[in-house]
Amino acid sequence: MITLNNLAIQFGKRILYQDVNLKFTSGNIYGIIGANGAGKSTLLRAISGELEPTKGSVEMAPGERLSVLSQDHFKFDDQTVLDTVLQGHTTLWALMQERNALYAKEDFTDEDGIRVAELEDKFANMGGYTAENDAATLLSGLGIKENLHGQLMGNLSGKQKVRVMLAQALFGEPDNLLLDEPTNDLDLETVEWLEDYLGNFEHTVLVVSHDRHFLDQVCTHTVDIDFGKVTLFSGNYSFWYESSQLALRQAQNQRQKAEEKRKELEEFIRRFSANVAKSRQTTSRKKMLEKLNVEEIKPSTRRYPGIIFQMDREPGNQILEVQDLSAVADDGTPLFSNISFNIEKGEKVVFISHDPRAMTTLFEIINGNTEAQSGTYKWGVTITTAYLPLDNTNFFESDLNMLDWLMQYGEGNEVYFKAFLGRMLFKDEEILKKVRVLSGGEKMRCMIARMQLRGANCLILDTPTNHLDMESIQAFNNNLKLFGGNILFASHDHEFINTVANRVIELTPNGAIDKLMTYEDYIHDERIREIRQQMYGE
Repeated sequence: MITLNNLAIQFGKRILYQDVNLKFTSGNIYGIIGANGAGKSTLLRAISGELEPTKGSVEMAPGERLSVLSQDHFKFDDQTVLDTVLQGHTTLWALMQERNALYAKEDFTDEDGIRVAELEDKFANMGGYTAENDAATLLSGLGIKENLHGQLMGNLSGKQKVRVMLAQALFGEPDNLLLDEPTNDLDLETVEWLEDYLGNFEHTVLVVSHDRHFLDQVCTHTVDIDFGKVTLFSGNYSFWYESSQLALRQAQNQRQKAEEKRKELEEFIRRFSANVAKSRQTTSRKKMLEKLNVEEIKPSTRRYPGIIFQMDREPGNQILEVQDLSAVADDGTPLFSNISFNIEKGEKVVFISHDPRAMTTLFEIINGNTEAQSGTYKWGVTITTAYLPLDNTNFFESDLNMLDWLMQYGEGNEVYFKAFLGRMLFKDEEILKKVRVLSGGEKMRCMIARMQLRGANCLILDTPTNHLDMESIQAFNNNLKLFGGNILFASHDHEFINTVANRVIELTPNGAIDKLMTYEDYIHDERIREIRQQMYGE
């Protein structure tokens, strides 16, 4: 249990929040949401003790252990992978070090024997005899194979380190767990493993994430940082989002009577509760909506960008034909081979693979930016494309300001282009900022504005939610569901994939698996799982 008493955090004259009085209890998972810069990660830092609050205190129940997902991926470079995970339980690790040092002494005394006996008793009570096996099981679940467990952390890739640090945070089932963006750099299968793990976790968890599906699957409560306050709501992210949008519509309808508003809110809660009860979500098992209060529902101050893709031309029946396409990575690794498919009108296709380089390479090939090892592709004569690449670095190696940069990609006057930037929430003074110094999220919003200028009827999106905040992801997602043309995309965002795609094509070194179905149906089909194992040679 974690208790915040009159907590306030202020940097200079800027007050993030104050008078925060909250209690986070065991058995619940709290998703922390808020606009960029609202102070989500700052709140976790204050709870962990890394940051001293301006006012107030953070308390835990006596004897409880706190674990934090470390963001320092170089701290343990001289440690083995297994030892790094074991160090997640600092008390057990210290005990192990003292115990091992005593056993290594040549002049072992009676006093040492008494101390060893004490340590052995504590060691057993803390699960020390199964600790290495427990750590190895966590690592394997997170995709770190056994042959890496004895390797030094410094020998691992950045993505592998992220998984080890997550295993470290989870190790020993801490009483209180703080996770800041735990799904970053995890593939979809590993995220699903983490969802299941947390679903059975009976302690207190606070998590910051931009992954809406992850928040929906694991969270029993939502902590919203808005209005300069930190407010606790029952329910997951989707409930918070949909209820805040309903409250906003009600607030805009001044003529609606108070009693009518209340009935509409109560009906919304009833319908949402029924949907959760039928789902496989962790949150349904924890009865997240059992104490909901109509008065909790309020409109949000969030601003959502106007992401609107409109087609200048209706596509014909021939979209894209790919025949026997093969490609290898720069290091010689086969990415996919003999891939053939036809894209039909209206299809929104997600491409997936164990190796994310496969999708990027495919998109680069069909956009004419790189050559395939073999095979051909042909676009229909009516098709116009707009491409959002994974790496946009080259687009911003310029001293142009934002407005002049966008004007390179279309025709019209300044007012016309300012409208597109305005939709993406760039204010008047911001559009004069040099594109070279933009943040990752700002660059992505510029790239989306550039795409909207094209009026394309086929969108090609390589991991489009990278660097975007929750509001931009939600707006992007909402528009793509309504888009009338074709979409070819890759993503790590489960919710994004499942609500947009109506066809799944998995690229493997031994061909493709091509199914006309939703992503949820695809990943839970046992027959397809067997096919995937055969295709990857597992």
